[in-house]
Amino acid sequence: MADATTLRRGPLSVVDYRCTAGPSDEPFVERHESFAVSYVRKGSFGYRLRGQSFELVAGSVLVGYPGDEYICTHDHAHGDECLSFHFTPDAAETFGDSHTIWRAGCVPPVPELMVLGELAQATAEQKTDLGLDEAGLLFAARFVEIVSGHKRRPCIDRARDRRRAVEAALWIDENVDQAIDLDRVATEAGLSSFHFLRLFAGVLGVTPHQYLVRSRLRHAARLLVDDSRSITDVANDVGFGDLSNFVRTFHRAAGVSPKVFRMSARRDPSTLLSVGLSLSKGDRKILQDRLDTPSIR
Repeated sequence: MADATTLRRGPLSVVDYRCTAGPSDEPFVERHESFAVSYVRKGSFGYRLRGQSFELVAGSVLVGYPGDEYICTHDHAHGDECLSFHFTPDAAETFGDSHTIWRAGCVPPVPELMVLGELAQATAEQKTDLGLDEAGLLFAARFVEIVSGHKRRPCIDRARDRRRAVEAALWIDENVDQAIDLDRVATEAGLSSFHFLRLFAGVLGVTPHQYLVRSRLRHAARLLVDDSRSITDVANDVGFGDLSNFVRTFHRAAGVSPKVFRMSARRDPSTLLSVGLSLSKGDRKILQDRLDTPSIR
């Protein structure tokens, strides 16, 4: 009745749920195994928990507490889709030690969570340069603020904090070819993932994953200009395990594909004409603008 695809594991697990149940299907008892917040991106369903009844629609948030039994019903519509963030107890405690927050059951559609839920969904579809773990932490932190009514104070701007952020950025830049996620770099900095995310973003103005992606793009641009290795090898050497992801991310950043960027940087007239014929009007203009710009020596 429901398909679940795990997108990421660790202290924060991200699961994509797609349910096809309808009014004719018999509901059954389920059990929460972790602290969880699930963003309903499509459809609707009923949620029966501890004697309470909730109706969730697109934009609502289902809240889970470990050990709680619940029933989902589909009396009014067929199916729903949710992007769900599951936290270990240690990870959940980084947001606050009040278990009451995690027993809210449901949060109705509110703008502050809807926009972050859609951001997380876009991140899951690889349409942003955020990390999925970062998007999940931002979503959960905002959920805690809304339910508790207390906004978290920003990071204390101390010399030690600034040094930690800068040292972490240097470490990321030196290890772009490795598999790096928020949990790993936070461990290098000696902080929890959530505290490290807030500190890094507060000091440097970008999240750790955004910095990682941009560092990889910077290294890739240099290799495309100075090196003769294939574009696939460049993508692998700077940490993009998937060529299509590299091409898509590079195009979004540079406005042209890695191949066109390489040719425009080298000004190879013997191949520019044939490739230029296959470019879109916008890409041709970008390429021509690059060619018309004097080189800086």
